[in-house]
Amino acid sequence: MTDRFATTPFGGRSLSYAMLAAQEKTARARERMADATADHPEKWPLLRSLTEARAAFFLSDRAIAVLEALLSFHPETVLDGSAPLIVFPSNAELSMRTRGMAPATIRRHLASLVEAGLIIRRDSPNGKRYARRGDTGEIEHAFGFDISPLALRHAEIEAHAADARNLARAIHRIRSEITIHLRDISKTIEAGLSEGRPGDWTQYAEELAALSGRVGRSLPLETLERRRDALTALRVRVEKSYLASLSDEEMSASDSTFERHIQNSNIEHQFEKSPEKGLKQSAALQAETVSSGKTAALIKMRKQLNAARGNRNHPQPDGRKSMSEPGTAQVPLTAVLSACPQIGDYARAGIADWRDLVQAAGVVRSMLGVSPDAWDRAKSTMGEVNAAITVAAILERVGDIRSPGGYLRALTDRAEDGLYSVVPIIKALGGSAPARLE
Repeated sequence: MTDRFATTPFGGRSLSYAMLAAQEKTARARERMADATADHPEKWPLLRSLTEARAAFFLSDRAIAVLEALLSFHPETVLDGSAPLIVFPSNAELSMRTRGMAPATIRRHLASLVEAGLIIRRDSPNGKRYARRGDTGEIEHAFGFDISPLALRHAEIEAHAADARNLARAIHRIRSEITIHLRDISKTIEAGLSEGRPGDWTQYAEELAALSGRVGRSLPLETLERRRDALTALRVRVEKSYLASLSDEEMSASDSTFERHIQNSNIEHQFEKSPEKGLKQSAALQAETVSSGKTAALIKMRKQLNAARGNRNHPQPDGRKSMSEPGTAQVPLTAVLSACPQIGDYARAGIADWRDLVQAAGVVRSMLGVSPDAWDRAKSTMGEVNAAITVAAILERVGDIRSPGGYLRALTDRAEDGLYSVVPIIKALGGSAPARLE
């Protein structure tokens, strides 16, 4: 049997130009294959690539399921397109391998595969699908569906699949950018309104509402890009308006004020001189604090630590030491910037010293939704430097923190009880600390 035998369909089905074009393209591809080293693809990876590229061939997912069923009737894993690869399943068996798909639906999807040029009909004189074998048991003539065009077009399929993957990555990236822009613009406008800062916040809110809404998964890339660009332009205007509203006092701090709030919040000294019994009790109470998160456990720990030390440290009347004593920073500035690089994006001229870090943290805290009261309390309790480092760390993990303001208040509570240090936070984020603190 030749490659050009039985080109027309059986029965009432009409011959289309696509059928003849697919057969002609298949014949030419075989001729080229004969003149070069054959590259035979494996059927299942090829089917996966076709699934990714199905939009380029105008195929539905159910058409891919029908093609998968046809491939399952071919015994070999590798598809050699140098000769016809004819499978001849019965309608009943084909329906079974398509998980019970109706015969009319199967015929419709088979027609779409033929129109796409991925299979060729090889109808018998009576329209049945069967094979004739010779004396040695080999198939001499077969009538059914020729799947060799799929193998001959594998390079084209792989190219379309690569394009589809690139498009999917681009859409995912732009969708993420849109989500971040919507969140950041919304929080900045909310901060401007709640703090009563001058600016066209109502106008910005109306523009944001026009650009908000669900980002549909079926939106084309061009539509997403236009929306992303509009949000980018709006975000620039909103952030410039907010930064312009900051006073000189908020954007700067005197050296004397800055120095007073640098302190050492290393909490390990509380346990260095404690008796062994006091250490065991504090460890048990600390485990209770982590599991329950209740303030009562913190108070209980503080009292027992003071009792174990024999009240040698002479605590203040409220039972805690001041967290705003003068001193040096626990962590080098380079380590903070290495562990929390995003804070640098909010400094006007970069971060060259601790003052720049505190100024940038003042901008970031409002964008995170941290109230002025919570920020002032954190600076008063921790000191400006440690409060700024804490805000920088929160910014790095903002996607994992439901309420940055509430989280900062909780850390401030721990700082009031002498149980908070920025050193483990910077270490956890990948920064480094002096050897004496390890």
